[in-house]
Amino acid sequence: MRGAVIHAPGDIRFETLDDPKILHPTDAVIRTAVTCVCGSDLWPYRGVEPIGDPHPMGHEYVGFVEEVGSEVTSVKPGQFVIGSFATSDNTCVNCRNGFQSNCLHREFMSTCQADYVRVPNAQGTLVATDEVPAEELWPGLLALSDVMGTGWWAADAAEVGPGSTAVVVGDGAVGLCGVIAAKELGAERIIAMSRHASRQELAREFGATDIVTERGEEGVARIKELTGGIGADSVLECVGTAEAMRQALHSARPGGNVGFVGVPHDVAIDGEELFYSHVGLRGGPAPVRRYLPDLIRRVLSHRIEPGRVFDLTLPLEQVAEGYKAMDERRAIKALLKP
Repeated sequence: MRGAVIHAPGDIRFETLDDPKILHPTDAVIRTAVTCVCGSDLWPYRGVEPIGDPHPMGHEYVGFVEEVGSEVTSVKPGQFVIGSFATSDNTCVNCRNGFQSNCLHREFMSTCQADYVRVPNAQGTLVATDEVPAEELWPGLLALSDVMGTGWWAADAAEVGPGSTAVVVGDGAVGLCGVIAAKELGAERIIAMSRHASRQELAREFGATDIVTERGEEGVARIKELTGGIGADSVLECVGTAEAMRQALHSARPGGNVGFVGVPHDVAIDGEELFYSHVGLRGGPAPVRRYLPDLIRRVLSHRIEPGRVFDLTLPLEQVAEGYKAMDERRAIKALLKP
């Protein structure tokens, strides 16, 4: 098969790789329908995370089941399936508590920018649709495997609720999906922090009521101004930098909540400051599997359209251009078609 391999910062190659095989009775192999580049893939691409030896890339996927292991009964060959970037058996105590992304048998997907993918823990990870969805819905369903599920988790962790005021820090695909989630969960006011006109427009179409272009303490001051000097009920931190985390924590009102889903890089939290702020903080890898059945219904019914975050579509063999375009902020998110 063919797939993306990272060799060094800025060096993504499209290479011939071994076809995936069933290694354990809990595995499945799927043929990728569409896949994509994630904002978190840019950390190693930019040299912020170590790469080590050359290795495949990608953790977002939807596709058709090709083969299943002997213990997999929940899906069968030919079905169209959506899975999470973090696999789970969906039966352990952590899964039963709703944190499938902390499954005791968790494995993170890492080879999905390819023609075929082996999915561990397939029984608890993959969710099949009743029939093959229209191809126009594939991007929206693909978004559920990470960015939409992660945006939903950010809103859920920040306890967005009916009538609340929510702030979204970050205008990438996860932040934009966080706007969708905040609207679906009933936020009355959604303040998106963005400096990019095209992303601001999409945020408004997704439900944002206000746009704040300032960053750092200036951004916090603007949030306070918009909220009567108090701060927001809920803040979704969807970036992962120290600046974004400070901005999020300082934008929340006393008793408010921050949901942080950006993979942290050089983020340090002042415990004493947090203690006296009365701000709640929860985050981590999104338990996408918890939300999949509900989110699939919302996409198939056209209630939400997270697939609109894909503003660049490329054949899979041009995956390197997808990375480059996202790194240069010419694209929000690159969709790849095998």
